[in-house]
Amino acid sequence: MTIHESYAKTIRSIFTDGGALLFCIVVPIIYPILYTLIYNGETVREVPVTVVDDSHSAMSRDYIRRVDATPDVRIVGQSTDMEAAKLMVQHRDCYGIIYIPSEFEKNLMTGKQVHVQAYCDMSGMLYYKAILIANTEVSLDMNAEIKTADLGGNPIANASGIVGGTDEQKLTTAHPVQYEYVQLFNPQGGFATFLIPAVLILAIQQTMLLGIGLIAGTRRERGIRVTKGHSTLLQMTGVALGFMTVYIPICVYEFGLVPHLFNLPQLANPWELCFLMVPFLIAVFNFGIAIGGIPRHRESIILLIVFTTLPMLFMSGVSWPGSALPTFWKQLGQIFPSTQGINAFIKLNEMGGHFEDIRYEYIALWVQAIVYALLAHITTKLVHKAGGDDETTNQ
Repeated sequence: MTIHESYAKTIRSIFTDGGALLFCIVVPIIYPILYTLIYNGETVREVPVTVVDDSHSAMSRDYIRRVDATPDVRIVGQSTDMEAAKLMVQHRDCYGIIYIPSEFEKNLMTGKQVHVQAYCDMSGMLYYKAILIANTEVSLDMNAEIKTADLGGNPIANASGIVGGTDEQKLTTAHPVQYEYVQLFNPQGGFATFLIPAVLILAIQQTMLLGIGLIAGTRRERGIRVTKGHSTLLQMTGVALGFMTVYIPICVYEFGLVPHLFNLPQLANPWELCFLMVPFLIAVFNFGIAIGGIPRHRESIILLIVFTTLPMLFMSGVSWPGSALPTFWKQLGQIFPSTQGINAFIKLNEMGGHFEDIRYEYIALWVQAIVYALLAHITTKLVHKAGGDDETTNQ
């Protein structure tokens, strides 16, 4: 079987096999759009929260008004006690509780520290972020105002010999150390900017692996084997070219059109991105051929790939910080092309890096491509040998 025949057979299989057509064409087109639409809001705003105000004072009401005025939280009501507030959270009428103790104003007026407690429904981490940020900002602002309200009664000011104080002295007292908080590479702190790049890479890997597995499984179930004298290398080359023909336009769509449609960062040089995609696609293809002989039935590959996709996301060091990953999982993640692909893509497209910044990932992808090519060659020969030397065509 020549490269041309293998190529034509692969293209025909992709477009005539319903499962392969779904995973190689339909899913890569719909998957990124669906995920980006879900997370396109970037951040969660106006999280509904209830308040339990046991203080009933002017200062507690001022605190509540300030929290409600933040863009992150919306006060939807006040509960009489914590049990009533918990019921609101259980019924999903709100996603958080702010508890203000009865001694709130009294302790503030007498110079004692007071604690405001914030409770959050942790089924959604973004709720926690919004409620925490809102309460932290309001408490810091009130702290600064209380410290500068009367410098004469402030211990720090008295120690410095300042009584009354100028505006500059008040500012120094309120903020002795001035700091500036800058979110690098994701200024708005958006979820789409953080997650979608990893999803795009995983979509390419997942769908290609599924397509390869379905086609390989179909051929095994139908008893299609290689005859003696047919070159496994030539067949693999033809199959690889077939998948590249399909996935190069898919890559252009996912990495060029989708970010443009949803205003996601696009800082990568297009040519550098193309150079990155070459070893990534080859590595994924060879990886797919190498593991394609594991499942005995065509549907089994779906369970194998879908089950492992989420762990691959975590092991890439994006969803969960790579510095916090245990050594075992960090090393295990290195065997998947998605780990190198995700990190290299983020460096180029999100951080505005250049090709020399992804040298490690680029070399690692080529190493994976070569190693998996050898494994794929061995796997293919073993599968064919186990099935016999004669070709049957039960199509």
